[in-house]
Amino acid sequence: MSERQLRRRAVLGAGLAGGLGIAGLGIGFGKDIARPGQPGSLLASRAKLPAAYQVPLPIPAVARPASTAGGTDHYAITQRPANARLLPGGLVTPLWTYGGTFPGPTIVAKRGRPVTVAHRNELDRPSVVHLHGGHTPHDSDGYPIDLIMPAGMKDMGGMHDSMPGMPRMPGMTLPKGDVTQGSRTYSYPSQQRAATLWYHDHVMGFTGPGVWHGLAGFHLVTDDEEAALPLPRGDRDIPLMIADRSFAADGSFQYPAAPHGDPGVTRSWINGVLGDVVLVNGAPWPTLEVDRARYRFRILNASNARRYRLQLDPQPAGGGALVQIGSDGGLLDRPRPHDRIDIAQAERFDVVVDFSRYKPGTQVELRNLFASGGPGKVMRFTVRSTSGAADDSRVPAKLSAIEPLAAGSATVTRSFLFQRKGDGTGMGWTINGEDYHPGRTLAAPRLGRVERWRFVTDVHHPIHVHLDPFQVVARNGASPGEYDHGWKDTIDLRSAESAEVLVRFSDYSGRFLLHCHNLEHEDMGMMADFTAS
Repeated sequence: MSERQLRRRAVLGAGLAGGLGIAGLGIGFGKDIARPGQPGSLLASRAKLPAAYQVPLPIPAVARPASTAGGTDHYAITQRPANARLLPGGLVTPLWTYGGTFPGPTIVAKRGRPVTVAHRNELDRPSVVHLHGGHTPHDSDGYPIDLIMPAGMKDMGGMHDSMPGMPRMPGMTLPKGDVTQGSRTYSYPSQQRAATLWYHDHVMGFTGPGVWHGLAGFHLVTDDEEAALPLPRGDRDIPLMIADRSFAADGSFQYPAAPHGDPGVTRSWINGVLGDVVLVNGAPWPTLEVDRARYRFRILNASNARRYRLQLDPQPAGGGALVQIGSDGGLLDRPRPHDRIDIAQAERFDVVVDFSRYKPGTQVELRNLFASGGPGKVMRFTVRSTSGAADDSRVPAKLSAIEPLAAGSATVTRSFLFQRKGDGTGMGWTINGEDYHPGRTLAAPRLGRVERWRFVTDVHHPIHVHLDPFQVVARNGASPGEYDHGWKDTIDLRSAESAEVLVRFSDYSGRFLLHCHNLEHEDMGMMADFTAS
């Protein structure tokens, strides 16, 4: 089937499943086929919300290994409930956390030095941990039915049977997965380029509520190439986890989970859940005082469904305030200045901002141009009036050497259609017309061989591939977009859009995942296995 036919099928399928015509979707087939937009529905908070720019930006703590025996850094993290005071009036927000904090502790790994993380589950629900962007063996990749059952739970089998079920797939018999009781140790070889990764919950059918309630943290990989560059470092190298949330009247996170313990959400929220409060590193609309110097920000969109168009306001004279130096898979070949950045769920952008371009005392907002009101604000920087410490950083014209994958060397072309379920109910999402079924393989790539993968969407879907990053070679049959450079593991595709990527899987055989990173779409079937061998 041709690309144009696939795109028509995607749009028609979305219209039928959602009870809409093509006009109702606001989609055409001309040059403007991929308009920016925001999927999902707003879940308005019922609690009194704080004023913006009243609290300082928290910086996630860096974890220390419990042991460094055998040339491996061994970490231990306990998943447990915790409380936070995020709202005025003494309200308390219960969280599900890694180590008692949201975000969880940051793990910093050195390329080539193995890491293990022993996760103990003291929550009242099963968990799975996925290192997003990690080049990881399949048994540590966070396969969605490889559950860590809560510590001390006696009826492990009964809860295992109920938690990962997908009732939209009648008659399906689910495999049991590699289930452990109380704890599990994940092994990460760290054989990959320096990059900003993150870890998060990945339970089949329940990833959305897991991340929404706090199960997310940074995992940074460093290497000698990056360390040799004169980029900002130390206190001027700051991770920013951006996540929208909604609050119930009692201060708890509210989430429209499906009833009766079923996976996914209720019908009104099937397109995705949007909050009206933007948290950065777990704080609502925080502030950060900065020197008149360069800062590196590792920006992660950890929202379930919200996309952001990030822009500094005011912009400095000459524009180009956000200098992108890295993407999902690490450093770019050269810096690319942007006036604004579009970032979809799970994408990462490493950017450098030079605050010496602003006058002392300037208040600089980081805004989201895809929204207004509270969701249109992200955080605020205040440029110190004093000179502060000296700044010997700079952004070199060359950052890294990136091996281009040759399109002519691709041995296989595979197409993946991301589409609303077309059974008349519209209660679910599919890849190539199939609900997710663990153990059913949609592709069987050979290790070491380059493949061309073509993604086609009905409505907006951020598409994530496990095991290895890819290179974008085309959008809608034309050149890649302005944010497609470097190595990517997640690509933002909008309504009726297509993209072609080149990927080469290496090192680790076994089953891995391809899925939409709108977490409500993922939980309601938009996921597929591929088996590398």
